Amino acid sequence: MIMSNLSKTMNRSVSRRAMLKGAAGAVGLAAGSGAITGFPYVKSAEPKVLRYLGTAVNEGDDIAKKCLADTGIKIEYITVTTDDVTKRVVTQPNSFDVLDTEYFALKKLIPSGNILALDAKKIKEFDNITPVFTKGELPNGKKIGGQGTAPWKVLYLEGANSKRFATKPTEFITLIPTTYNADTLGIRPDLIKRPISSWAELLNPEFKGKAAILNIPSIGIMDAALVVEATGQHKYADKGNMTKPEIDLTIKLMTEAKKAGQFRAFWKDFNESVNLMASGETIIQSMWSPAVTKVRSMGIPCTYQPLKEGYRSWASGFCVSKAATGQKLEWAYEFVNWFLSGWAGAYLNRQGYYSAVLSTAKANMSADEWGFWMEGKTAVSDIKAPDGTVLEKAGSKRDGGSYDDRMGSVVCWNAIMDENDYMVRKWNEFIAA
Repeated sequence: MIMSNLSKTMNRSVSRRAMLKGAAGAVGLAAGSGAITGFPYVKSAEPKVLRYLGTAVNEGDDIAKKCLADTGIKIEYITVTTDDVTKRVVTQPNSFDVLDTEYFALKKLIPSGNILALDAKKIKEFDNITPVFTKGELPNGKKIGGQGTAPWKVLYLEGANSKRFATKPTEFITLIPTTYNADTLGIRPDLIKRPISSWAELLNPEFKGKAAILNIPSIGIMDAALVVEATGQHKYADKGNMTKPEIDLTIKLMTEAKKAGQFRAFWKDFNESVNLMASGETIIQSMWSPAVTKVRSMGIPCTYQPLKEGYRSWASGFCVSKAATGQKLEWAYEFVNWFLSGWAGAYLNRQGYYSAVLSTAKANMSADEWGFWMEGKTAVSDIKAPDGTVLEKAGSKRDGGSYDDRMGSVVCWNAIMDENDYMVRKWNEFIAA
C-alpha cells in the first residue's frame, strides 16, 4: 500500500468524501431532526482523547461536539489522503488510535499486522448492522452484486491476531461499517430532454464533447467497464478484478471514444464535477451524490440517474490500531458504540449516504426525513440544510428511490485489482492519448 503506484489509484479515491466539510452547507445535517439519543456522561478529571485517522468521510465538527457531549471523548481528527492513511497504518501504527478507511484498502492493510481485530461481542449494535455488510443481502433477504471488494468478503478475520480473511462469519471484525452509497451517472435533464436508462449513453455520439468520466483510475475504469458491458462489447467475470486482456479492451474502447471527441473533461475532484455540470459544459458524466445535490442547490436541474445495469458501490468503516491498549482501547470501543447508536447515522443519512445500523438512525430522524432519504417517499416538507438552504422542495422524491431499490441494484464495489500496476499504467495512457 506504500508503493508509488498506489498514489495514482487511491490517494484521491475518497476526495468525494474529503469535500464534505466544504460542501456541508449543501449536503449536511438537515434542520428539524427527530429525537436525539446518546450516552449519559459525567465529567471526569482525566480527559478522554482519541486520535482519529481518516479522509473526512465520517468527520465533522458537529459529530465531534456531539460525541464529546455524550461520552466525554474528545476526537482529534488527523485528516489525510487515502494513500497517506495507508502509509501511516503500515509505518506508524502508534500515530493514531481509531482508523476510518474503505473496505477495498483492507487487502493492503491487514497483512501489515498493525490493525487490531475488533470483538463483535463488544459492539452493542453488531447484530443490527445491515446485512448488506454481514451477508451481502438487503434486510428483505435479496442478494446484491458482489463484484470487486464487496464488504462481506473482507469483514471477518480467522482469529484475533490473524492476517487472513475468514470465509465464514467469526467474532473477529476488520472494519465496523459506518458509511456507504451507490454511485451512478449524473445528467442534466433540461439539456438532454429525453429518458436516460443505460450506462451506454456515456459513449453515445449524441453527447459528443458533452460527456465526462472520473479520472481516478481504480474507480474510473469500473465506470468504463459498466459502459462497455452496457454497449454489449464484453461481459466481465469481475469488473473489480479484470484480467490484462480485459484492461486492454476497456482502455482501447475508451481511447477510441476520446480520440473521437466524446469527452469534454476527466474530472478529479468534487468541485470540478459540480462546475462542469452546473455550467452545462457536460450534460452526462460520472458523478457523486453530494455533487448532484450541490448542483441542485444552485437552482440547476440535475439528476442522479438510476440505470438498468445497476450501481457501483463503496463502503467505509472503523478499525483500531494494534497500539491502542488499556483505556485507549476501551475508549475506542465506546466511540464506535456511540457512533452506531443513531445520532451520527442520522447525520450521515441526511447527507445522502447510508448508515450501518438503520434502526438507530431512523429513531433519530423525523418520519418525513426517513421517508424521503430511505423509503423513496415524496417529501411532505422541504428538505433543508443546517443554514436553512432548501436541498429538495416539498413534493420531491430521491433519485433512484428507496434504500432497497438503490442498494438492491448494486452490481460492483470499489476495488484494487490484482493487475493494479498494469491497469494504472494503461489508464494513464488513455488520459494522455
